[in-house]
Amino acid sequence: MAVTALEAGFEPGKIIALHLNYPSRIAQRGRAPGHPSFFMKPTTSLAVSGSSVERPAGCELLAFEGEIALIIGTRVRRVSPTEGWAAVASITAANDFGVYDLRYVDKGSNLRSKGGDGFTPLGPNLIDARDLDQHQIRVRTWVNGTIAQDDTTEGLTFDFGTIVADLSQLMTLEPGDVILTGTPAGSSVVVPGDTVEVEVDAPTATGKPSSGRLVTTITQGTNELPAFSAGPQVDDLQREEAWGSREAAGMPASILTPELKKKINSVSTATLSSVLRKKGFNNVSIDGLQSTRPTKRMLGLARTLRYIANREDLFEKFGGGFNAQKRAIESVGPDEVLVMEARGEKGTGTVGDILAIRAQLRGCEGIVTDGGVRDVAAVSALDMPTYFANPHPAVLGRRHVPWDTDITITCGGCAVQPGDVIVGDADGVLVIPPHLIDDVVDAAIVQEAEEEFILAMVKQGEKVDTLYPMDAEWKKRFETWRQGKKK
Repeated sequence: MAVTALEAGFEPGKIIALHLNYPSRIAQRGRAPGHPSFFMKPTTSLAVSGSSVERPAGCELLAFEGEIALIIGTRVRRVSPTEGWAAVASITAANDFGVYDLRYVDKGSNLRSKGGDGFTPLGPNLIDARDLDQHQIRVRTWVNGTIAQDDTTEGLTFDFGTIVADLSQLMTLEPGDVILTGTPAGSSVVVPGDTVEVEVDAPTATGKPSSGRLVTTITQGTNELPAFSAGPQVDDLQREEAWGSREAAGMPASILTPELKKKINSVSTATLSSVLRKKGFNNVSIDGLQSTRPTKRMLGLARTLRYIANREDLFEKFGGGFNAQKRAIESVGPDEVLVMEARGEKGTGTVGDILAIRAQLRGCEGIVTDGGVRDVAAVSALDMPTYFANPHPAVLGRRHVPWDTDITITCGGCAVQPGDVIVGDADGVLVIPPHLIDDVVDAAIVQEAEEEFILAMVKQGEKVDTLYPMDAEWKKRFETWRQGKKK
């Protein structure tokens, strides 16, 4: 007979949750973990089926995450993945609720955003894990009766035995400890009045065991956070991640709308650079690079990759397998430019033909590196432009260790943050802070119109002393000329 999960005789000493695991969620987030990454949830966040979760007053982004919870049955320390799975007594449904409005405060720890009372409902029934294939378990989530998540454990980045084994290397896992194993794509925002249901089952196992549906209703909190407590903050990135996509959050798929891209591509980097300088931004060019396609325009939002100087032990540990370089290539996509920090080191390649081709096939708009490029002939044959310091035949292990992705970097003497607007042409590469892009482009369009007018006047024989730059009288004539062109 099935038992109610929280009445099964265990009292969790720990609740441990995994950040990313399902390939569908990893693809959605655009960042691939090299190792399991965890956070803790307090035991006071536990709740049973039929309970409610309160969205804190002043917050807008309460999100559900349907998950499979592992219940540890045996005390384990420093076990293998096979022994790790054997230590799991049972599994059940879980919902890893989180408030994205408070995510900024504790960053990766998620203490405030995911530690609220009732934010970890479990149940309603436990499934005996002994006869289960850990790769053939299903998790589904419904919101107001409509399916929102439907995925299986086949192909998980980290299987359950590996998760338990990894945790056991540094801490003792006790009977009753709960491990949340990640959520698939489909997690999104819920609002007061919504009902969320999660079910875990094993449809290919004998008897098709199921946890039953874990039911949680959403209510609205009325107690405002006091002044001494960190209040809610949201931005477009938090909305995108909470809802699951920009479209679901009611935002354009990218800030680079077709209209904005057309406007940006109508002006040269030279003009954009001039406008940025007028606005006080002098350090926004990536210097010292050449392009494989100097006649092709490059435009996209920055994704970043950083290399550190090679050290043999570090390269042995971090240079192989699904390293930071490969994670960057496998997560970059349309409307994005991969920008690499190679410290200006020209004595080795930072990308070659295979990874460049893979980036192009993923829709990448271009690659920018202040290091070398291997297989230059093949990379130059691609439609996607690559900006680089020089050709070099050596592999990256000669001088570099791929280290980290999606962080602030320095490339060609210029600071680059993920999401910056990257524009490249024959004159070079510019980095434009996204909050400036609309004003900069509008001003650049006006400036190019002014320069077109000035050139036309010079060709007609006008002197440049009051024309370039224009004085008040010439500006009046320019406006008349510009209005005439619009007709």
